[in-house]
Amino acid sequence: MAPYIPRLVDEPLSDLFRQLPALLIVGPRATGKTTTASRHARSVVRLDVPAEAAAFRFDADAALGAMPTPVLLDEWQEVPELMGAVRRAVDKDPQPGRFLLTGSARARRGSDAWSGIGRVVNLRMCGLTVREILGRSDGPGFLERLAAADLSMFPAPGDPPDLRGYIEAALRGGFPEPSLRLVGTARHAWLDTYVDQLVTRDAAALDGVRNPVLLRRYFEALCVNTAGIVDDKTIYDAAGITRTTAGAYERLLSDLCVLETLPAWSNNRLSRLVKKPKRYMVDTSLVAAALRLDELAVLRDGDLLGRLIDTFVFLQVRPEAELSPLRPRLYHLRDKEGRREIDLVAELAGGDVIALEVKATAAPDASDARHLAWLRDQLGPRFVAGAVLHTGPRPFGIAERIFALPICSIWH
Repeated sequence: MAPYIPRLVDEPLSDLFRQLPALLIVGPRATGKTTTASRHARSVVRLDVPAEAAAFRFDADAALGAMPTPVLLDEWQEVPELMGAVRRAVDKDPQPGRFLLTGSARARRGSDAWSGIGRVVNLRMCGLTVREILGRSDGPGFLERLAAADLSMFPAPGDPPDLRGYIEAALRGGFPEPSLRLVGTARHAWLDTYVDQLVTRDAAALDGVRNPVLLRRYFEALCVNTAGIVDDKTIYDAAGITRTTAGAYERLLSDLCVLETLPAWSNNRLSRLVKKPKRYMVDTSLVAAALRLDELAVLRDGDLLGRLIDTFVFLQVRPEAELSPLRPRLYHLRDKEGRREIDLVAELAGGDVIALEVKATAAPDASDARHLAWLRDQLGPRFVAGAVLHTGPRPFGIAERIFALPICSIWH
């Protein structure tokens, strides 16, 4: 058996489970939820295995009561009535550390069978970050270090990637199996199968009968526009579907945890900001699989290169933000005319702001930081720090409270 790779979620999971009776770990399929959760369980029930699910479908309360705790209920959404049994068990005995549930689908809105409000606390788990792959999951995260507004928190990395290195990392993605253990044809086959099952089996299981051909086309249109602020019509026209169908498909892909939407940031002083969300696919390897991309294809298409690097950075920052003691919420910023755009705005719990621009350049200058400088001037002391994340080798100061940092500063 391969050694366990420590995850960013390990410490928060342990802390929560010592205090709470039930945790739901949700995230895309095959990101390591079961492996991580099983380390805290005495017994495991795999509910995507029909033989193991049968007793829970017949009498969820009795089956749950017979399991030694702590018990891991893996892929619980396969038997959604199980959530009711967990609620009742917690009401009867709120002792901490009893139930772990993992799932690759978010709870449907308005479904009482899926509701664990007040009894089950959610914890999101993402794919592997480069920081985790390198064994650096301990210590302060990138946003915490940037919040210090001190360039000395970011020493020059010893062997930083170049642009090709970042593209290679993005194409490899964060699913543990293909990222860590597969190469070449085997990796491509794994990812192709993931996309195939996503638009057929997973979609049908969650939301009834769907047209896999149309859903695949819509998925590919989203992949082309990852990290983009695009009119809905542009995407559903590209997929050849109606607005209504596109809305249903987007909700489905969000519920399956493969699509993230980043809301627009607004402030009373900044009244001309658009309200459209920014869409991200949850793993750059899925973009590569859906669009049949290799390194050369990415290098040939400047727009696609920018989107892939932007998405890659988001997928490194997002898991840390989810668990950070600063309790940041992530947004994007763009004014109505599109004259000013900032890729990521992290609003901290107290209302202070950290902002990030992502540039596929090795030599950023002051012009690359002009939107960050504008936001700093608008917010004054609320603007803690900003960074232009670039593909070059060295960190340096670029303006007051604004730094140029290699992308790898996120994990170095």
